[in-house]
Amino acid sequence: MAVQSINHFSSSTFLESFSLTLVLIVKLNLAKVNKNKNFNIGNGSRIAVIGGGPAGSFFAYFALGFAEQRGINIHIDIYEAKNFHVAGPAGCNRCGGIVSESLIQALSSDGIVLPANVVRRGIESYKLHMEQGATLIETPLKDQKIASMFRGFGPLGSENIDSVSFDNYLLELCQDKGVHTIYEKVSSLERNETGITVQTKTNSANYDLVVGSVGLNPRSFSLFKKVAPAFIPPETTRTYICEFKLGNELINQYFGNSMHVFLLNLKNIKFGALIPKGQYVTLVLLGKQITGEIVDSFLYSEAVQRCFPKGLDIDKIMPCQCFPGINIKNAHYAYSDRVVLIGDSASSKLYKNGIGAAYITAKAAAKTALFSGVSESDFKRHYQPECTRLNRDNAIGKFIFWVTTIIQRSSALKKGIFRMVVNEQKKVNDKRRMSSVLWDTFTGSAPYTDILRRVLHPATVMLLLANTVNGIFKKPEKGTE
Repeated sequence: MAVQSINHFSSSTFLESFSLTLVLIVKLNLAKVNKNKNFNIGNGSRIAVIGGGPAGSFFAYFALGFAEQRGINIHIDIYEAKNFHVAGPAGCNRCGGIVSESLIQALSSDGIVLPANVVRRGIESYKLHMEQGATLIETPLKDQKIASMFRGFGPLGSENIDSVSFDNYLLELCQDKGVHTIYEKVSSLERNETGITVQTKTNSANYDLVVGSVGLNPRSFSLFKKVAPAFIPPETTRTYICEFKLGNELINQYFGNSMHVFLLNLKNIKFGALIPKGQYVTLVLLGKQITGEIVDSFLYSEAVQRCFPKGLDIDKIMPCQCFPGINIKNAHYAYSDRVVLIGDSASSKLYKNGIGAAYITAKAAAKTALFSGVSESDFKRHYQPECTRLNRDNAIGKFIFWVTTIIQRSSALKKGIFRMVVNEQKKVNDKRRMSSVLWDTFTGSAPYTDILRRVLHPATVMLLLANTVNGIFKKPEKGTE
């Protein structure tokens, strides 16, 4: 009898335990389903994009396109404190303003065609300046041009009302697709049970996803740290940008449709360029911690002075100048549940093509949000790989610019490169190995990995060695004008 009671007790206890376990499993699965459901973008979902620059506009553009593919309606608000209709700092987004031919093609395939009033000048060639002389480098493909434009309306004193800034064009493109723009500065971000609240001076709204396209703004980073505690901002350095107002006549005479690039042995400068845009020429200096003293050493070098009319006081035709930061090391954990940062705020391309990196990261984040979800694990699985690819390529880029620094300091190597480029430009049907390497390095048109592969090609190495030896012992080569 006792044995039967024990058996009966054991059986009932087992059944009870099994039932409780089964119920617990069901509840956990339901909770998981509900959690996943809460982290999905669906019909009626609300998305806030903080920052109306290229990355923010690209995200909104692609998110609406992906939503249309899914047959759902979503609401997107872009928060932007600047006015891209105003000249000078109030509408400036601090950018050299070059769109490479590879990016132009990618944008076109996605339905974004740059109109004539956005492009200030089509760049058909580069003019490479060294201490050894200057030579033209033509575009590898004759039917392609690089577009130069202003991110904002233009420098102080700009009066060309027929032109449109690149950032404003993208923003209006999104507005035409139904995006609502709120021209206010975001004052706080707060996480709650159903989403994230975005607060401005006059407005407060809750969103299913908040996207950070805030450039390298430390104040904005502090806002995002509250809703993405693991986020580590990018490492930056200071560069230099200014504008010279020359007018169309002088620009056509002295600069034409060429971007002038300088590889000079000057402290801290990795890359210098003069870019014609409408009635202005933009100077961009890239490197590490550019100071006013370093800027002067560049501006008053013989190679740069030769580009301007003789006797011109360039200080008197400089309406705008700034020392903006650039991304030199990617952010970490640029995402959390319902939060993702894109563009310069997450990953960029070292020294080059920040607009291209904005395009890549924005599209990847939008695709993740609309087709996978907006949880931290979703962004880690589907968005982070694109950032990782950019970061790995930047590691190669750092090596390339380290080699560039060595070349800048070596008269013999610069003579070799100069001779090699001059000879390549003289041969119409010849494979222009060094010219194409320099072109893609200057424009950011190709990944650094691809550039390094071409640099290390045996034919490129042998030709460079031969030209370097000839440069040492033979008469200097004259550049092509």
